[in-house]
Amino acid sequence: MKAFVAGATGQTGRRIVKELVKRQIPVRALVRNVEAAREILPAEVEFVTGDVLNADSLSAAIGDSTVVLCATGASPGFDPTGPYKVDFEGTKNLVDLAKTKGIQHFVLVSSLCTSQFFHPLNLFWLILVWKKRAEEYIQSSGLTYTIVRPGGLQNEDNDLPVKMSSADTQFDGRIPRTKVAQVCVEALFQPASRNKIVEIVAAAEAPEKSFEQLFASVA
Repeated sequence: MKAFVAGATGQTGRRIVKELVKRQIPVRALVRNVEAAREILPAEVEFVTGDVLNADSLSAAIGDSTVVLCATGASPGFDPTGPYKVDFEGTKNLVDLAKTKGIQHFVLVSSLCTSQFFHPLNLFWLILVWKKRAEEYIQSSGLTYTIVRPGGLQNEDNDLPVKMSSADTQFDGRIPRTKVAQVCVEALFQPASRNKIVEIVAAAEAPEKSFEQLFASVA
């Protein structure tokens, strides 16, 4: 297995990279600035330059990777096309390339509530709408996929168990980015994760379960 990580220097992406390295999985990290990325990511990582919005740059960057993890996301700002370009077009470019490269598993970090049009997050240039469109594109691609919808993202870790459920069943809650990264990497190893949308939060009332049990519990 060799992992290609898009959004590798983002707050969630960098944790995914570190989790992959901890599991001794070779990583190609897609970055825009290699020198800046070296200050953030482990030395074992292979850095490749490119941009998800530039499909031509992706082909060489993905190299001989066998799995893709996408943790890209539009940054808040004044560009109304940002979520459309990054969350939909960028993901679409990755999915199209993954199909031509015969990628074995595509893991996408999405968000809770993507099916709720009248959600406050959609005030940010319809970001949930475009995340949902990206999910649908992956689902119709023919690729083996896992779509991970986390709740509100926290930079600080905690000891709360992960609560995992099927699509459109959780609508609030928070989760540390470290746990999101663990779920994304575990999805590569769990047969029960394939071709599923999983929603995750960290919850004190959630029973302790293994990742195998968590993925198996989702229809």
